[in-house]
Amino acid sequence: MANFKLTYATMFNPPEALHLGFDKAVAQLKNTMGKEYGMFINGKEVYADEKFTDYSPINTEWALAVMQKGNAQHAQMAIDAARAAFPAWSHTPWKTRVRLLRKAAALIEKRIFDLGAAMAMEVGKNRMESMGDVQETADLIYYACQQMEDNEGYVVEMGRDPLVGYDSRNTSVLRPYGVWLVISPFNFPHALTGGPAGAALVAGNTLVIKPASDTAWIVRLLVDCFRDAGLPDGVVNFVTGPGSTLGQALVDSPHVDGVTFTGSFDVGMKLYRDYAQRDYVRPIILELGGKNPAIVSRNADLDAAATGIVRSAFGLQGQKCSAASRVLVEEPVYDELIARLKSMTESLAIGDPTDRAAYNGPVINRNSYNDFKNFAEEINQGGGNFLTGGNVKVGGLFDKGYFCENTFVTDLPFEHRLWKHEMFLPIATIGKVQNLDQAMSVANSVGYGLTAGFYGSQRETQWFFDNIQAGVTYANRPQGASTGAWPGFQPFGGWKGSGSSGKNAGGHYYLPLYMHEQIHTSVKKEAAKKVVKKAVKKVVKKAATKKKK
Repeated sequence: MANFKLTYATMFNPPEALHLGFDKAVAQLKNTMGKEYGMFINGKEVYADEKFTDYSPINTEWALAVMQKGNAQHAQMAIDAARAAFPAWSHTPWKTRVRLLRKAAALIEKRIFDLGAAMAMEVGKNRMESMGDVQETADLIYYACQQMEDNEGYVVEMGRDPLVGYDSRNTSVLRPYGVWLVISPFNFPHALTGGPAGAALVAGNTLVIKPASDTAWIVRLLVDCFRDAGLPDGVVNFVTGPGSTLGQALVDSPHVDGVTFTGSFDVGMKLYRDYAQRDYVRPIILELGGKNPAIVSRNADLDAAATGIVRSAFGLQGQKCSAASRVLVEEPVYDELIARLKSMTESLAIGDPTDRAAYNGPVINRNSYNDFKNFAEEINQGGGNFLTGGNVKVGGLFDKGYFCENTFVTDLPFEHRLWKHEMFLPIATIGKVQNLDQAMSVANSVGYGLTAGFYGSQRETQWFFDNIQAGVTYANRPQGASTGAWPGFQPFGGWKGSGSSGKNAGGHYYLPLYMHEQIHTSVKKEAAKKVVKKAVKKVVKKAATKKKK
């Protein structure tokens, strides 16, 4: 594997060693699943009176882990631990923080098979997407460390005040905020926990992590990597429990200095409004939803377009904020493209995602499963036709999990609400357009602006980049029309309702979001004394000269 770098763009042709390592880890994990895991607060295991069992969406009879149902008291314990640890951690030399975070990233890489197997079983991702999530987490942490190094700890000498006779120096220093809260989603439970966590930590903040309850187990395994890397007690704290109680207590606490939230637009906007009620402004980084278009020109390479669209529409069962959920095709190539999309989609194997042959696994839980059925009925009532899919899977394995068909919808009027509503399921709508201007108008007509894809000529590509309203944009990419961002290659973040910071994770401008600027102005007393002494000497000399005259 020395010459293979795992990313979402390269995962489609992995070396055999990845498959062998993954299969071994799955077999071991199935023999040991069902253990109880505590919360992790101030370096100690903390257990609650109430528990919840984490079941697999592949087979709801598989009890993966027993987790803690924490409450507001546990939230306060975690915040108190993080606040107590902040002075020492924030004053730890940044080079030491970088060394510890790199050690954590190396542990994540070392455990890629075990963590990937757990990811597949808890989230329902196929094996390559699961290991990709793990590797991306390590790479996000490495990238944050690299940015800290490249910017020499974000200490910058500014201009010196032009004061005659004084040495007045000015230095810009970026310093951590304090206690940082990371609230992460189910779909990328490692990358969207470990990425912001790594940035917050290397910047000098201490941390409280609250994962989605559906993926509490895999995030706990990630926290173990931070623990085993030797981060001091209280620097990383992990709590689990309902969002309505424990989660709300974290959000409401005046002792949380900043938050990164990844999730739905509605929940993110509520959090944004809640934060506005504080005694002063605190930083909030929101990574929200998407309704991402893929535009196909009459000049497109249709093989590349079909491959990229299918991969982006149905990877992780469409449960990606970057999924290609709207396909806009110029009329001259519409029939040919949808024929290719139909053929490719129907060849995708749906099943246990730990199996090598399976491309798609289940959706995350029963609510999503029921949402799929409700959306399918709404599409049917709204005049849409199912090019592929439209049903849940039944029989055998499928009766024990939450499996849905990969669904392309045609003929749904552009006025229908589902052209603008994020379904977060393996459902994508396809529309026929007269020209690219119409396609762009439809593409930009939503409140989101996360990712977008285009297939066409080079001249058209530049037009696409100039006009699309999205933070991550791809052209002529068979590896994924709108998905597959990787730290250091395609920084990930959105415009409009898809994000709050305007800076993309895994890019040049992300790490400073976790710090605020302080200017140090220092006037040396010695310089001031010299000025006074020189002035006095000058007066004395002048007086002596007058006396001689």
